[in-house]
Amino acid sequence: MKVTFSTIATYFFRGLLITVPLAGTIYVVISFLEWVDSLLTFSTWGVGIIVILVTLTFIGYLTSLFIAKSFFEWFERILLRLPMVGLIYTSIKDLMAAFVGEEKKFSKSVLVKLNAENEIYRLGFITAEDLSLLKINDLIGVYFPHSYNISGNLYLVAAKNITPIDYDNSADLMKFIASGGVSELAITENNDKEFGEDLL
Repeated sequence: MKVTFSTIATYFFRGLLITVPLAGTIYVVISFLEWVDSLLTFSTWGVGIIVILVTLTFIGYLTSLFIAKSFFEWFERILLRLPMVGLIYTSIKDLMAAFVGEEKKFSKSVLVKLNAENEIYRLGFITAEDLSLLKINDLIGVYFPHSYNISGNLYLVAAKNITPIDYDNSADLMKFIASGGVSELAITENNDKEFGEDLL
């Protein structure tokens, strides 16, 4: 069997494609566990993350109880009154609620036309449909994640330039945008109802 330089290079890049993502993932996970353990000063590796998971679950349980829920609400009101602290707290809380809250914000994926002449579009997520408090009645808030970056921009877009996407896997679409379109979209069952019908 004749082995050429091209064949060897192909095998090398295949091995690179498999090894680097796996090694990177293992490195990040181990580094995170070690960082958590160092915060809680546990000598046994991995105990810190278990303690945090149990603690967060227990706190979530407490918030379902009337007495504990009243205490958390009282403590939250105090935080909101503190200068700067309230701004930081609400920003982080709203961001977390957008991903894991009961009313997830990144669930309405849309295609937005940016340029009519050149037919340029961007993928984004509707985050604010009612802007009446800003005295804006004909625009909708759309969040556009950046590719290869944990950030994004909020644009106010006319409803006529927004096309709902019948694709219900928001996390997969977010990954597709963040990867610059490199990640493949998974096959998913379409929603029975298009969420943007009442907008357009």
